[in-house]
Amino acid sequence: MRSVKELKDIKGKVVFLRADLNLPIVGGKAQDNFRIKKALPTIEFLQKKGAKIILASHLSKGEGGMAPVVEALEKFIKVKFVPDVLGEKVQNAVAEMKEGEIILLENLRNDPREKENSQIFALELSKLAEIYVNEAFPVDHREDASLVLLPKILPAYAGLQLQEEVKHLSSAFENPEHPFLFILGGAKFSTKLPLIDKYLELADNVFIGGALANDVLKARGYEVGQSLVDDSGYDLTKFLENKKLIVPEDVTIQVGDKLVNKRAEEVQKDEVILDVGDKTIKKLEPYIKNAKLILWNGPLGKYEVGGEKGTKKILKMVADSGAKSIIGGGDTVALISQMQIEKDFSFVSTGGGATLDFLANGTLPGIKALG
Repeated sequence: MRSVKELKDIKGKVVFLRADLNLPIVGGKAQDNFRIKKALPTIEFLQKKGAKIILASHLSKGEGGMAPVVEALEKFIKVKFVPDVLGEKVQNAVAEMKEGEIILLENLRNDPREKENSQIFALELSKLAEIYVNEAFPVDHREDASLVLLPKILPAYAGLQLQEEVKHLSSAFENPEHPFLFILGGAKFSTKLPLIDKYLELADNVFIGGALANDVLKARGYEVGQSLVDDSGYDLTKFLENKKLIVPEDVTIQVGDKLVNKRAEEVQKDEVILDVGDKTIKKLEPYIKNAKLILWNGPLGKYEVGGEKGTKKILKMVADSGAKSIIGGGDTVALISQMQIEKDFSFVSTGGGATLDFLANGTLPGIKALG
C-alpha cells in the first residue's frame, strides 16, 4: 500500500476520501463519533496540503440519509453536504470547491450499483476526483465498488488510520509476543471457526466467552437453556480437547429482575446465560497478568440487556495489565467508549467484521485493491 503521506503536490487537487461514517443512528441522531475521530488525522492532513476533499461513506441503516452524520461531523470539521451520490448537483459542488474544503456525498448505497460492485458506477465516481484515499478499514472486507474498483482507476493511497490498523493487527500473527492471550466473544461460532483454529496455534491460550461459549458448553453436554447458540451443526470435538482453550466455569443468569451466578453445569432449561461468572473472571486474572500480548474481539456477555459486568471487569484488568493490548469489535469498542478507557489500550480497532477477517486472512479486499 502507498501511504497518504507519500502524496506531495496535491494543492488544489480533488481527493476522493472513502471513509467509514456508518454511525449508529437513533432517533435521527448519530450516537457514537469514534470512527469520525479516527478519520480526522487523514482529513486534516489532506486539508493542510490544500486538497479538495470529497468525503464518501455508506450508511447501512440510512433511511434518513447522511444528515445525522453531517451534524456529528460538524462538531469537528466544516463540511458541505450534497444530498446526491452522482449527477449535476455533485459535479457543480466539486467545481466550486476551494482548497481545503470538504463536501460529503449522500449514502453511497443509495445507488444499488455500489453493493453490486458495478464497474460503470466506479467509473462515474472516478470522474469526480484525481486521487483516491481509503480510510474505511471497517468495511474493507466488503467488495463494494467504491472500495475495490475505484482504487484500480485512480491513483490510490491508504489513510493514516488504515495503516495503523494493518500495523497493529498484523502484530497478532507476525511474530507475536508471548505469553499471548486471545479473548474471543460475540456470537456466530460458524463464522469464527477459522479464527479459533488459527489462534489456537498462534496464541498460548484462547478464552471463549459470549454466545460462543454457549456452543462450547452445549458441546460438552451442559444445559444452556434458552441461551443463544449457533445451530450450524459444526463438530467442536477438536476444540474441546485443546488444552489451550479456556471456557467459563460459571455464568450469570437472570432470575426475575436479579442477576445470579451459577456454575456452568447448573443452568436450567428455562434460563438464559447473560454473562461470564465471578469465578471465571478470577480464573482469567493470572493469564491477563502474565500476558505480554492480549488480543480481544467481541463482548463476553449480552451487554445490551444487562450482561456487561464481566466484559467491563475484564476490560479493566486488561487495561491495567501492562501487556500490549489490541481490542476490536463494535460492541466491545462501544463499552470502552462508555468507560472512557480507550487510551489505556495499545490499540483499539475501528473494525468489527473487518477486524475478524483481517486477523483470520491477513488482508481484506479493500486493502488488496490498494496494492
